[in-house]
Amino acid sequence: MRVPKKERQRLLQETIEHNPFIKDEELSKQFSVSIQTIRLDRMELKIPEVRERIKHVASEHLDEVKSLSMSEVIGDMIDLKLDDSAISVLDIEKEHVFSRNEIARGHVLFAQANSLAVALINDELALTTKADIRFSRQVHLGERVVAKARVMKLRGDGRTDVTVESYVGEECVFDGDFTIYRRGEEEQA
Repeated sequence: MRVPKKERQRLLQETIEHNPFIKDEELSKQFSVSIQTIRLDRMELKIPEVRERIKHVASEHLDEVKSLSMSEVIGDMIDLKLDDSAISVLDIEKEHVFSRNEIARGHVLFAQANSLAVALINDELALTTKADIRFSRQVHLGERVVAKARVMKLRGDGRTDVTVESYVGEECVFDGDFTIYRRGEEEQA
C-alpha cells in the first residue's frame, strides 16, 4: 500500500531528525519510492542533503581539535568533546576499497578509528602507543561507517585509554581499545 505524500513527508522528516546521516538511497528503500521522490520531498520540506546535514551537526557539537589538524582526521568529525567522546562519519568510496572485490581496506577503518582516538585528546601532542583492534565484518563500497570514540580512563602516567566502535547502520563492524600518550602540562613547560 502506498503511503500518501503528506504522511510520507512527515515520516521522512521524523526519520531524518532521528538519523541526520541517513542517505537518500536508504530513505528511498525505506519508503519504497524513487530517490528523486525523496529529493523532491526534502526540497519541499527544506531539508538539506546529507553532506550539509553532517556539516550542520558538526558545527554545533565540536570542541576544537588540539592534537591534529582537521585534515588529518579520517572521515568527517561530527561531534567532539575533548577527553570525553567523539564521532566521525566516513563514506566508503572507490579509493578506500580493493578494486577486485569492493571491500574496504582494513587500514582505512583503522585510520578512521585511530585518528578519532587521537583527536579526542585534549593536548597538542597525542600519540598512539597501543591498539587492540577487531574487525567484525567486511565493509563494502558505498557503506557509511560511523565511528564512536570515548575516553575510558585518564591515567596518571600521561596515557589515556580510549575505546572506538565503528558501525554500519546498527551493526558493529570494527572496535578497538587504544592507549594514547599525551604530553601533559608539566612536560610542556
